[in-house]
Amino acid sequence: MSRSEMDQDPILPTINSPADLWSLDVRQLEQLAGEVRTVILEVVSTNGGHLASSLGAVELTLALHNVFQMPRDKILWDVGHQAYTHKLITGRKDRFHTLRTKGGISGFPKRKESPYDVFDVGHSGTSISAALGIAEAMRHQGEEGKVVAVIGDGSMTSGLALEGLNQGGELGDRLVVVLNDNEMSIAPNVGAMSSYLSRLLTGSPVNRVKKVTENFLKSIPKVGEHFLHVAQRAEDSFKSLIYPGMLFEELGYEYIGPIKGHRLDRLIEALTNARRMEGPVLVHVGTEKGKGYALAEENPMAFHGIGPFDIQTGIPRKNNGPPSYTNVFADAIVQAARRDDRIIAITAAMPEGTGLDRFAREFPDRFYDVGIAEQHGVTFAAGLATRGFKPVVAIYSTFLQRAYDQIVHDVCLQDLPVIFAMDRGGLVGEDGPTHHGTYDLSFLRHIPNLTFMAPRDENALVQALATSLSMDGPSAFRYPRGAGHGVTITEPVPWEPGTGELIREGADVLLLGIGSTVYPCLEAAEALEAEGISVAVIDARFIKPLDTELIFQWARDCRVTLTVEENVLQGGFGSAVIEAATDSGEKFGVHRLGLPDSFIEHGTLKELWADLKIDAAGIRAAVKEVLSGGLIQKS
Repeated sequence: MSRSEMDQDPILPTINSPADLWSLDVRQLEQLAGEVRTVILEVVSTNGGHLASSLGAVELTLALHNVFQMPRDKILWDVGHQAYTHKLITGRKDRFHTLRTKGGISGFPKRKESPYDVFDVGHSGTSISAALGIAEAMRHQGEEGKVVAVIGDGSMTSGLALEGLNQGGELGDRLVVVLNDNEMSIAPNVGAMSSYLSRLLTGSPVNRVKKVTENFLKSIPKVGEHFLHVAQRAEDSFKSLIYPGMLFEELGYEYIGPIKGHRLDRLIEALTNARRMEGPVLVHVGTEKGKGYALAEENPMAFHGIGPFDIQTGIPRKNNGPPSYTNVFADAIVQAARRDDRIIAITAAMPEGTGLDRFAREFPDRFYDVGIAEQHGVTFAAGLATRGFKPVVAIYSTFLQRAYDQIVHDVCLQDLPVIFAMDRGGLVGEDGPTHHGTYDLSFLRHIPNLTFMAPRDENALVQALATSLSMDGPSAFRYPRGAGHGVTITEPVPWEPGTGELIREGADVLLLGIGSTVYPCLEAAEALEAEGISVAVIDARFIKPLDTELIFQWARDCRVTLTVEENVLQGGFGSAVIEAATDSGEKFGVHRLGLPDSFIEHGTLKELWADLKIDAAGIRAAVKEVLSGGLIQKS
């Protein structure tokens, strides 16, 4: 913020709702933009969050709220990475310091948090479809107002966005789509369109000349309409090659833009025109990710989703510790690809998030970023697998949910050797319920032909990848967010499918852990041993197929069997053990510890594990409760 701005009375403290922006002039909005950037930077540097995208959308957000009048008009944010400014000016500035903390405000738009958040988001591509549904509901209910969907150019690669865009051209009388074009989603976009000539041709002076020319030709007696038709055909042929708005116009939208996304005067003019127009409108806005913070401008990918950091240096505030699971996976797949040229890596707009940026640098011809199109990515991998390749699809657990049908029909039904590497399996912490990967054990384990693993530490992750690469059919493994346990990583040796590991013997209680819960089980076992309770611990390793021989052997000899999982209990690991025991006629009882039948809010991983009682203390308490005759099954 400049010295002249600092000498002025701050505006942000006076903004309690969007209505307070309606009377502000451009100069005041520009000052407000500087104040907003300062607050966002200060809070995100302390709490972590999505910085670059929010900084890039400050002026756009202020212009939207200056022109469109919520709550009469509705504004929807795709994904929600860019909605921090929106939160600050919709009555949450006094709580903004609690962003992404337990009990604080969410990092994403959330309906129960504010009446100005009209749709919950967290996954991309939803805004246009939801906006169209809201617009039609308003029409049925006789309400006035426009519905604005703000979507990034990266999200436009989502099939859902294109489906919504298609129907919106027919039904969207109230619909305004704002395309926030920063030529990036999280990583640089696949197939992004940008050229100086297209920007020149779509500028407002050209549009005005076009209208004047059309009116002139129409006024020529007899031959005017013919000349106009010829001119339009010639224009369409030329525009189809160079004009980015052509696609949208063909779909039925009035196209405005591109508009400079950090010029408030131009934004307000364009959005005011869009608000007045009848029929669906698409406003194309060019913005810069990280705007106003030099380090984020220079490296927006590094500042997309970031933990606490030092504002002056941009260096994360982290203690040196074990490498993250993501980094271990990245190293392991690169080393495997050096040995086997059939390995191909695929991700959906998350090369850095999944660690595949390293693979891409070493094997650019064997790496594919399919954009925000998980369904396409899975079927694309299936096609590669039919020709003898070993595609590894690295996608966050929460995002793989979108490709369930393709996993079933295009991969598993054909028994193709596609490998699903699911990062962020389990709770993810501060990003909250839209990003927790807490359903994959349930939605994958029932699919025929699929082998499913959950490694307990970073060395086991390397072995799980080796196991998948050694198989001739589909396989999957999930691993958590964050750092590993600092164990020694050995040479990759495939596991025998369906084999667990007994890692502690005991006579009273059997703890069955899977993936991230194995170490808490061991810690609980040590504490219980000190109280005179003998505890055996098995690392199941495989959700499917289960090592029933090992599990049954120890369950028969122990008084209590307790399964522990970082997944919803419905249909999860514990359910698999109960089903196997019932089908085999085993008589031992199984108690389950896992996640409840509810969406889990945001907080640190340590806080969430403690609240949900799946940490070592919770496991210890559950064992003692069962031994005393209580029931701890949560469902």
